[in-house]
Amino acid sequence: MDAFVIEGGRPLRGSVRVNGSKNASLPLMAAALLTDEPVTLHDVPRLSDIGNMVRLLEALGCTVERPENAGRLSLHVTDDTRVEAHYDIVRTMRAGICVLGPLLARRGRARVSMPGGCAIGDRPVDLHLRGLRALGAEIHLEGGYIVATSPANGTERLRGRSVFLGGPNGSTVLGTANVMSAAALAEGVTVIESAACEPEVEDLAGMLNGMGAKITGAGTPRITIEGVERLSSVDHTVMPDRIEAGTYVIASAITNGDIELENYPGQTLLALHDRLEQVGVEVTPDEAGDGWRQRVRISTRRRLEPVHVVTQPHPGFPTDLQAQLMALLCLADGNSMVTEKIFPDRFLHVAELLRMGANLTRTGPSVLVSGVGELVGAPVMASDLRASAGLVLAGLAARGTTIIRRVYHLDRGYERMERTLQELGATIERVDQETLA
Repeated sequence: MDAFVIEGGRPLRGSVRVNGSKNASLPLMAAALLTDEPVTLHDVPRLSDIGNMVRLLEALGCTVERPENAGRLSLHVTDDTRVEAHYDIVRTMRAGICVLGPLLARRGRARVSMPGGCAIGDRPVDLHLRGLRALGAEIHLEGGYIVATSPANGTERLRGRSVFLGGPNGSTVLGTANVMSAAALAEGVTVIESAACEPEVEDLAGMLNGMGAKITGAGTPRITIEGVERLSSVDHTVMPDRIEAGTYVIASAITNGDIELENYPGQTLLALHDRLEQVGVEVTPDEAGDGWRQRVRISTRRRLEPVHVVTQPHPGFPTDLQAQLMALLCLADGNSMVTEKIFPDRFLHVAELLRMGANLTRTGPSVLVSGVGELVGAPVMASDLRASAGLVLAGLAARGTTIIRRVYHLDRGYERMERTLQELGATIERVDQETLA
């Protein structure tokens, strides 16, 4: 198991190209199950979650080809008789649930293990199941597996109808992806109300439309899908990773650095820009681009102002950037408040930041962040993907040495993060944690 050793206090300088989105790539890959023709994806990042999805698709009869050192991924279903998504693979990532809708729509049946992922609180799949049941699926749970069949014991197509996907913490991104994918091959028209508005849902709809689907309204709370009988081949470029982009913006800010970001999805990060502007961080486009793929430069004032932040479904502030922003606010001049409305238990990084000298007080779903003059390096433990990123940023800014154990979490969402940071001037090294005292 690996660890990071970071010597903090060095401003980051240089240029980074933002990779394709992990959160977009996984549902896009699962959608390859909807056709027996080749699907080619470009700018797919090399991450452990992507590798696990490749394993899952291969187990479901999909041939996957990826040239060395290339972002291109070619997927082609060659055996459409397999319908079981095994626990050993699905338990490693939340997005394994995304194969449920495509399997059900294309093959008439599915047996999918309940998903795994990070320990950031309950993330039930009841909305996925409610949506697919509304389309006519018969679903029951059996030994930790979701067992689903389309009407007439798997011999008839799903049937379009209106589906409400709102939940206690808002809409569901992967649930919207699942129902939208299934509805693309359903008979009739499906309307998803309270659909997730995330850009990754828009990206999936764009690819499905490229395959011959008829989807309108993606990116809004109401998505309309007119079912078609079959989908065909597609060549699609994955959107840039807005969470990776936001992480490197905050990395520049917390080290008082000077970074340029290429392939930057500025239009998807307006809530982040709004909060950062209040803090004293400017994200300035060097060229207009199309709002999805820009070149931007990060500048930071010496004095950081406190802010109040509430995570919300898109277009609100992303929960996946909460830990990173909290690390930055630890150094602000005053009291900030961070409230988590998506995953109220997503505060495992708080105890680790306290070890580095942060002044944090948690009350329910909120954390009071009282700024300190400096953070101090310490041994800390990564608990989930985005908390790990927050600890890395804190380590970059801290005085002295920070050791972060269990960084395998980071490999799920950032492609060799330590190499990128090294190229920007950070003193960071990946080591076998067993060699550490």
